[in-house]
Amino acid sequence: MITTAIQRGNSVYVYEKSRILFTRIGELVGFTSSTVSIKRNRTIYVYNERGGIISTHLV
Repeated sequence: MITTAIQRGNSVYVYEKSRILFTRIGELVGFTSSTVSIKRNRTIYVYNERGGIISTHLV
């Protein structure tokens, strides 16, 4: 379960409580308890709580 996602510089850190689940380079768009959306260039990547890409969207 994702409890928070934080933008630090050009990286997004995704946490479950105090444990880092994964990090990705890009701009944080938003998150839920099961997904994180991160924008890189002209694409938004939606990741699951394991850091796997579940969808992409061109913007």
